[in-house]
Amino acid sequence: MKKIILSLMAGMVLFTSCDLLNNDPYDSFTKSNFFTSETNVEMYTNYFYNEFSAYGTGGASGDFYFNTLNDNQAVTGLSTWGFKNVPASDGTWSACYTEIRRANILLENIDAVPFQKEADKQYYIALARLYRGWQHFCLVRKFGDCYWVDKTLTKADEDILYGPRQNRNLVMDNLVADINFAVENMGTKNADSRTAYNVHVANAIKSRVCLFEGTYAKYHLKDNARAEKYLNEAIAASEALITAGQFKLTPGAEGYRANYNSLDLAGNTEMIMYKKYVVGLLYHATQDYCCGSTQTHGLSKSAFNAYLLKDGTLADPNDDHGVLGTEGYDAGKPVIYHLLEARDPRLAQQIDGYLGYVGNGRVRYEGMPGQETAAENTVSTGYGITKFDEPVTPSKFRQATNGNETDGPIFWLAEIVLNAAEAYAELGNQAQAKKYVDMLRTRAGMEGLKLNNDPANNMGVSDLIWEVRRERRVELMFDLNDRYWSLIRWHQLDKLDTQKYPEQTQGAWIESAEAWNVDLNSVVLTEGDHGYIECRTKDHRIFEEKHYLAPIPSGQATLNPQIGQNPGW
Repeated sequence: MKKIILSLMAGMVLFTSCDLLNNDPYDSFTKSNFFTSETNVEMYTNYFYNEFSAYGTGGASGDFYFNTLNDNQAVTGLSTWGFKNVPASDGTWSACYTEIRRANILLENIDAVPFQKEADKQYYIALARLYRGWQHFCLVRKFGDCYWVDKTLTKADEDILYGPRQNRNLVMDNLVADINFAVENMGTKNADSRTAYNVHVANAIKSRVCLFEGTYAKYHLKDNARAEKYLNEAIAASEALITAGQFKLTPGAEGYRANYNSLDLAGNTEMIMYKKYVVGLLYHATQDYCCGSTQTHGLSKSAFNAYLLKDGTLADPNDDHGVLGTEGYDAGKPVIYHLLEARDPRLAQQIDGYLGYVGNGRVRYEGMPGQETAAENTVSTGYGITKFDEPVTPSKFRQATNGNETDGPIFWLAEIVLNAAEAYAELGNQAQAKKYVDMLRTRAGMEGLKLNNDPANNMGVSDLIWEVRRERRVELMFDLNDRYWSLIRWHQLDKLDTQKYPEQTQGAWIESAEAWNVDLNSVVLTEGDHGYIECRTKDHRIFEEKHYLAPIPSGQATLNPQIGQNPGW
């Protein structure tokens, strides 16, 4: 609760910046009046908890489910590139440099603070560097070349303020050095907490960042030595967490889903860090967005086809047709329970067993306490997302942007296991890659890794790497916007071109529009009166190589003509 309150307070304090240089006249305040006690330092670092959004706040959805610029889910119409033209400003650019300055202010003033324990001082230094490193990573991931800033800038720092951007590799090396410092110096403070920054969170960040850089170096830079270095660092960080002893996968397929739809994650052994939500204080809209009365975003046919059979072998890509139910509430309505029964059990924990579309809306969790007024749910693709929906929560809260209080994961063990598996696969270590994939498959209730020689492999990688990537896609379905960032680091962003890969805008198979009660004024089928639901109604999403990096905002070029622009923009 303390962290929630402080997080809200942090957003109200006017420590803001628009650019690299912050001209707000608060330096004398912070130096002489603020950094005088350990309590003030703790309060200052509570700003850092605003960084990881989990499910967002209020009417936002954070990094889960609602991100549709990928091939996992489709929206009626078409989600396209977030940047079509060079913008005047960019929220990531300004926000990251604001937060970098915030971290640097702490580092430059902390020596004035009287700490009772030297270890606590080292913790806050490590925390500031961890935070600074993460912010630089967000910049590199989105923009490539940027500025490494390790001090509070003044007008005298013309080499940064008015000079060219620095090479992304230099920035990455510096930020990983910051993260490594954090791993080595955070000590045991908050080590048992799952809501506070600690050495485990530092290793989780290192695992994610180093996997990104290792694969980016391999597939974009063609630098095998750099790739190997960072992949091994990802493994080291991942295994430190896997072998720590205090983190364990939640058992069973239902345990998997409990990571995402629990009202309280305090006792969840898989969580490394999560965000606590409380109605009336801090809440989100993820449940509302996946179960409300407005048509929701659905799983794509492309994603559906990625799920294996329970024995780890390939499913027939044409074996995806629903049938009309014969009993009870499902009688005469299209269902896919037989398909879910045969496939990877995680699929049944992620989507509904019935098909819900315009003309065939359904009430999820019919008869549950407090569900008497629940609205019928319709889905763009027919495949309704149930992964984040908690049935115990009354519908008046489930279907309200200001009432969702399920706790949100930020870092958890499954991602770390996936990172280790992928890094080992990229280094050609099949045995270790299989070991970690099998941890997740055993938890899901299916057989271990098989190299299936999948004809759908369109990424030009080995069977081992393809299957590890499949595992990542399935396990992290709708999570962290991971699919988008993974396609970027793998140099596979062209897979989001809908002209080349139409299945990403398609959904469930409809046998007959008339028999299955499809409103053809609202639902487009690939074969006219039957076929797959087609979410794309006109334009295609066309990939261009420039989409790997966002454009540098024109406002920054006006301030600094030497900043340059990313290729193609």
